[in-house]
Amino acid sequence: METRKLGNSDIKITPVGFGAWALGGSGWEFGWGAQDDTDSLAAIHRALELGVNWIDTAAVYGLGHSEEIVARALKEWRGPRPYVFTKCVLRWDEKGKVHQAFKADSIRRECEDSLRRLQVETIDLYQMHWPPEDNGPGLEEAWQTLAALKKEGKVRWVGVSNFNVEQLKRAEKIAPITSLQPPYSLIRRKIETEILPYCEKQGIGVISYAPMASGLLTGAMTRERAAALPADDFRSRNPEFREPRLSKNIELVERLRHVGERHGRTPGEVAIVWTLRHSALTGAIVGARNAKQAEGVMRAGELKLSPEEIAEIEGAAAVAVAR
Repeated sequence: METRKLGNSDIKITPVGFGAWALGGSGWEFGWGAQDDTDSLAAIHRALELGVNWIDTAAVYGLGHSEEIVARALKEWRGPRPYVFTKCVLRWDEKGKVHQAFKADSIRRECEDSLRRLQVETIDLYQMHWPPEDNGPGLEEAWQTLAALKKEGKVRWVGVSNFNVEQLKRAEKIAPITSLQPPYSLIRRKIETEILPYCEKQGIGVISYAPMASGLLTGAMTRERAAALPADDFRSRNPEFREPRLSKNIELVERLRHVGERHGRTPGEVAIVWTLRHSALTGAIVGARNAKQAEGVMRAGELKLSPEEIAEIEGAAAVAVAR
């Protein structure tokens, strides 16, 4: 696969990276339901076999379990070592309740815990998972701490996730930002207005998450499957998976399917490459829960869409622009 330089770093990543959110399994409030660890390991290995060279996870995914699975997969992997990205500032209590924590000592403990779970000496990209809910000074304390961890060699590069332009500017006053990780898909396009142009201007790499809208745009999500999502799957509470939005989203998937059929590709691959068409995007984070799913999406970056095909897809997606 081709590679692209990530922001101000020396890291060159493939257009598609492996997203390990769902591999955390159930038992926490933002889980994807039950997940078999054997399937998780097979999914990571198949993605790496297909040429993917980076994995994105977070301490909070499965309350540490996703990072442990990534470590197991890398221990068994005999090929070139992929880059490992993870995140901080979301912690949990003894009951598994997740909360934000921006104090320096908390982030330092998180970093040590992630290094231990991932079984690495240095984290390639350490990301601040969310800004403070109150938009308060915790942002500055946390970012100062990430910058210090970089200077100390605990992490190689530092980035943020889910920040708006004003929050990016606050962080930049302290230390350069290597990357931003925002949600971006055909049904979540708000970042096109201000955030993506700002990142492009500032040289901030963008690795978007949920390009297939958490599985909604893969072509495998039906009304019946959406209605049957278990309570421990966070998508059961997502309005995009319920009417009236669900029917519009399924209509969009059919447009993706028609375009994909011309190229022998899946609707999910078309949805992914649609995000990668934007010049501000360095890469897209794509999840897979087993080897078969990985097979169907991890080489999406090789697909090229014509301007006419993009217009065809967006004709069905225009209603989503304002979301």
